Amino acid sequence: MTDVTPDSIFQVASGFMASKHLFVANEVGLFQHLAEGQCTLEDLSARTGIPQRRIRILADAMVALGFVDRYGDSYRNGPVAATFLSGLTPADLRPLLRFWNQISYPAWTQQETSIRTGEGSFGHRSEELDKIFSEGVEAITAGTAEALATTYNFGQHHRILDLGGGTGSFLLAVLRHHAGLKTTLFEMPAAAALARTRIVNTPLEHLVQIVEGDFFTDPLPEGHDAIILANVIHLFSPEHNLALLQRIRERVPDGARLLLVDFWTDPTHTQPTFAALLAGEFQIVTGEGAAYSEEDLRGWLQESGWQAMERLPLAGPASLITARTVS
Repeated sequence: MTDVTPDSIFQVASGFMASKHLFVANEVGLFQHLAEGQCTLEDLSARTGIPQRRIRILADAMVALGFVDRYGDSYRNGPVAATFLSGLTPADLRPLLRFWNQISYPAWTQQETSIRTGEGSFGHRSEELDKIFSEGVEAITAGTAEALATTYNFGQHHRILDLGGGTGSFLLAVLRHHAGLKTTLFEMPAAAALARTRIVNTPLEHLVQIVEGDFFTDPLPEGHDAIILANVIHLFSPEHNLALLQRIRERVPDGARLLLVDFWTDPTHTQPTFAALLAGEFQIVTGEGAAYSEEDLRGWLQESGWQAMERLPLAGPASLITARTVS
């Protein structure tokens, strides 16, 4: 026992401090201002409107965490911050940090209640928070959407339906690579409104039909030979997932393909680590979500009239499992 230390406990238990430092640095525009060039604390204070003593706390924390480099009394973005947090590249993760800071972080304070009672904690959101939520989800899934568009052979299809597709980012990625397709986005009214704002006046606008509805209760759009279900299964219980898969099967033609994108885990639900941790978020969102394994999904597919086909890696811990209809 002499070799056992509590270091891992301190590292994990203090993780909220690192997260909050990062979130606040993002909110006050630290990385954006450092993108303008190397800055002193006096420069940062003038640009952010925060006194030097307090902006130093954030800047030094970002140095300690490896996001910012310090040279004497000056600071500049490190490679990761310059690439993903400066706002100067297409790979912009600032909306994700804003989503985690303003929506997820407060909700996680109720995780114990959610685990004990099964209640979701996200609740009703304002129009502003709905926008932050949708933009954050789009940011975290941007790499996955691009990978799906280039990994799966959409050339074999004519019309794509995206159920619960948020702002339409997955369909837009597909259309950038397969412009001849017709697509439909099916979403709840608030998300559908954001998607219209996102897509209107773009060159792809005429290729995306947006339909409002609840995929558990409202009629699903028909005539599609491929259905995308991305980051949806993890929001619901096994019973609701089985019911959704059955409902989709009843409304698609024979030969249709189902494209299931998620953070599929191993049979123990412990790997990848990111997915195991996200299971807490999924539970908090709806009160019934979880991280599921490929084996879980295959069982539901078989029971609902689908045949699982192949699993393809996408970006990070996300992967695609395809299925086809069973006559």
